[in-house]
Amino acid sequence: MNDVSILEQARQKLPAELAERLQSLTAGKERWVAVLDVAALGGAERDAAMGDVRAAILSLAGAPGDVQIIATSERTAPASMHKPVMIAVGSGKGGVGKSTLTANLAVALAKSGVSVGVVDADIYGPSQPMLFGTTGEKPEARDEKLVPIASEHGVSLLSMGHLVAQGKALAWRGPMAGKALAQLIDAHWDADVVLVDLPPGTGDVQISMLQHFRPDGAIIVSTPQDLALIDAVRAGQLFDQGDIPIIGLVENMASYVCPNCGEVSDPFGSGGIEAAAERLDLPFLGRIPLSIAIRKDSDAGSPPALGDTPDGRAFAAIAQKLAAWLDKRG
Repeated sequence: MNDVSILEQARQKLPAELAERLQSLTAGKERWVAVLDVAALGGAERDAAMGDVRAAILSLAGAPGDVQIIATSERTAPASMHKPVMIAVGSGKGGVGKSTLTANLAVALAKSGVSVGVVDADIYGPSQPMLFGTTGEKPEARDEKLVPIASEHGVSLLSMGHLVAQGKALAWRGPMAGKALAQLIDAHWDADVVLVDLPPGTGDVQISMLQHFRPDGAIIVSTPQDLALIDAVRAGQLFDQGDIPIIGLVENMASYVCPNCGEVSDPFGSGGIEAAAERLDLPFLGRIPLSIAIRKDSDAGSPPALGDTPDGRAFAAIAQKLAAWLDKRG
């Protein structure tokens, strides 16, 4: 039994209007995950719809006892309100360079003439203020919504790092983190494209985004070693369950060139992400080297994509593929 057949079976057990709202149904070994469009439904209607869908799925042959319903709604806005294309940048594990990739993709797109913004959705460990040299700046509010901070690199951004004292630890549970994410995304964005730097893993912030601020596409970044790749695949599965197009995979910290002798080594392995992309039938967007210069420039708030260096060109090449995806999307 494949995902398409069980989706159709579930829809046949529902009223026509509710069947149209059931977007996808993915069968896992121990859990089935359904994506339900709840746009324009009130609280009671939403709960009833989710209950009816869960009951329909549980009645299918072979259904496990664990059925998760992801309630999502397309972002709607008046015609006069600007609606940017939202791209999520995710990973299954921390420390793989996701935030650095997000910042440099944004800078590279801005250099090519695209109007870009960045949401630092890593609520507990925000790093975009340092990467863009905006540490200590505070956003203004207009009409009860935040106005993104304009960086000197042509990219506007919002981060929890702009709203709380530097270095302060946040001990927030899921609902509070979700509200913080909403505050950052539902802001006065003038950008045509907004990149969302997600926290690592597949927790509350990611699920909250799928439910309330459906991204238009996702990029997954990982280092080459098997341990990181396993977690990256999990992140990809979450986007699949939310019916979010995966734009492609990026391999970070792919190789290291000794600055003294020029010897190339691969501390984390090489080619693992490209091989995974081929196996999963997903686009491979490129690889970023393990570079001291990237670390130094990032710490200084000067993303390497600003310059015409080997590191900068590596980021620019991936940004070109993202731009091509955006153009194709229309």
